[in-house]
Order: sequence, then C-alpha cells, then structure tokens
Amino acid sequence: MKKRTPFRAPMKKPRPMRPRPDATAEGMPAEAGFEGNTLTEKLQKALADAGWGSRREMERLIESGVVTVNGSTAKLGDRVGALDVIRVEGRLVRRPAQEPGEAPRVLLYHKPAGEIVSRDDPEGRPSVFDHLPRVPGGRWIAVGRLDFNTEGLLIFTTSGALANRLMHPRYEMEREYAVRTVGELPVEDEQKLLTGIELEDGPAKFLTLNDEGGKGLNHWYTVTIREGRNREVRRLFEAVNLTVSRLIRVRYGAVELPSGLLRGKMKELEPADVKRWIAELDRLDKQSTPEAQAEKAAQVKAEKAAARIRWRERMEKEEREAEEAPKRRRPEGASDRTGVPFKGARDMSARPTQRHYLKDGQPEGGKRAERTERTERPQRVPRGIGAARNSRGPRGGRL
Repeated sequence: MKKRTPFRAPMKKPRPMRPRPDATAEGMPAEAGFEGNTLTEKLQKALADAGWGSRREMERLIESGVVTVNGSTAKLGDRVGALDVIRVEGRLVRRPAQEPGEAPRVLLYHKPAGEIVSRDDPEGRPSVFDHLPRVPGGRWIAVGRLDFNTEGLLIFTTSGALANRLMHPRYEMEREYAVRTVGELPVEDEQKLLTGIELEDGPAKFLTLNDEGGKGLNHWYTVTIREGRNREVRRLFEAVNLTVSRLIRVRYGAVELPSGLLRGKMKELEPADVKRWIAELDRLDKQSTPEAQAEKAAQVKAEKAAARIRWRERMEKEEREAEEAPKRRRPEGASDRTGVPFKGARDMSARPTQRHYLKDGQPEGGKRAERTERTERPQRVPRGIGAARNSRGPRGGRL
C-alpha cells in the first residue's frame, strides 16, 4: 500500500546533489568560511537556524544592538563559530547540534479559531505555541501567520533557512483558503477579484476563485493567493461588500492540511518527506534564473509604488471635495423658524416670561424684592370636646 503524505502531488525521487558552483575548495558553500581552523557562518543565519526568527528579522535584531557575541555587541556582517557564545538581550542562544545532511523538524498544526500566532500577547489570549512540544536546543518557527479568527494549516519548523524560504515574497508560495461568506458573489464582482482590486497597501487579486455552493445565506468559495499580507483575503471580499464569516487555510505551497487532522491537533512530518520537500524546493529555485527573479521583483515594486501614488491622489481628491462642498446655511439674517432677524430673535426682553441675568447669576434690577407684608389669615378655632356642631339624624332631621 502506498504511503500517504500531506503533499499535494507525489514528488519524484531527487537527483544526487551536485557540487554547488559557489562552493569553496573545501566543498562548503561560499556563505560559510573558516577563521583559523574553525568553520564559521553569518550571525543572522546562526540565529535563524536556532529558531529565533527569519534571517531578515535577525538582521533587524542585530542592528538594534541587543545581540552579543562573547560579551561584545555584535554588528551586521559578523561571523560566528561553534565555540562562540551568542546572547540576545542577555539570554543564551542554544544552537541546535544538527548533523550535516540531517533534515530539520517540520510540524503541521490544525489551528482552531481563537488562538494567536505569537509567544507574547498583552491581552493574554491563548497561543498556538502553548501546544507545541519542546525542542531541545532550539525553537519552533511559525511559517507565516493566521489571524485570531482564522483556522486551518499552520506549518512550524526548527530551521530558520527553511522558514525564510517558505515565507519570502520572492518565491511566491501559493496559499489556498476555503472561504464562507454571508451572501453570494455577483459575476461582475468575481471578475474584479480575479483582475485586481486596489487596497490600502497596493493592488491585490486572487489567482483562482471557485464557487463551491452553499445553503441559505452561507456560501463557500475556494481561493488562491501568492502573498501573505495582513487580512488580505478578508479585505478583498470586503472591497466587494461581502462579509467573510469563516476562513480556513487548506494548503501552503505543496503541503495540504491532512483530512484526518482535527482542530487543535498536530502531526510531524517524517524526515524522508522533509528531505524530498527541500529537494523539490531546490529544484524550483534552479529553474528560476537570477535575472528573471530580479525583473519580477522590480515589476512588483513598481506596481506597489504606483498603487501607493494612486491611493494618495484619491485620498487628496476626497479631502479637497469635502472642503469645497457648500455647507448648509440659512438666509442671511433670518432665523430658522419665524423669519425674524437673528439679532431680533435673540432679543426676547419684550416677552414677560423672559428674564436677563447678569454675570453673577442675579436678574436685572437687583435682588428680588422680599415680601415685607404678609397677609395674615384668621386662625382656626380647633374643634374641642363640647364644641357646637350640627347633629342630624338618619334622614337629615334634627335630633
């Protein structure tokens, strides 16, 4: 029986790896070097491999001045060896003792709604990292993020290089989502989502959009994108006045969400599957020449710059129109009810019920005159015992 894997399609057996053209005489990549008799590597690569984040994040971390090597503040471009002591904000970096050719660990997690993809949350919400197993001498790195209310496939790895390869925009890894909306998309809106819509941070579109049907107000779609911008799928549907009530990521690159993996559960890939996956990624990298990558990156950069200019011009136009719009004003000198000029309408002294008060809160004309004379009423004579009273009988007659 053929073994089932979480990959979308079976991969061919990788060819034997040939020496890289950028390798040194010792057979190591040019990125690695020797200082004395010790093999060294770039500091940001060592931190990424230790699970502290992607290489780009580590470069920013080094530039912030919180990384030290052997007690001295590190700078971008430093190289470290196996015996160097690295600390981040005073915390010791435990570097994984991974043998050459050993595959990194990869974990598939079915994220439920209501968990945040972060280790530190000021609000104290549940984190996906609370459920992961401990990694001796390393840390789990999340490949991309999912919103608090989004569920589905989330990949973790112990290799910073692999995480950077999967997340970097240059490689345009496909993400596939199952989307449940409140209502159905008109045909013209489907075309808008496929051709492109202007968002706040630039143009965006779906590579594919398939109608999966639904019942009542709920309707399902499957969409594919190649970017990982914040809330991109939700914002695209909001741009066509459709609310997303549920969002599930079902695929990331060649890895699919296993059908039997329940929400909140995880599955670790076999080392052989990880090696085949990395070999396939290397093969795809070789097919893309540096010239084509540079041309595509320049094209994407130009499109985003043009989108920002168009967005700024539209906002400035709306502001000008709002300032130039005539404000609703009443005819000069007329009140809103009686037609009496405003000055006259405010002067209400002719009315007997209107009083004018001064700054001290007292009415005009001084204090209210106190009553000097009080009308005296005749005192009542209490009815005591034996007081005269009219006594009448049952029928009104006198007794």
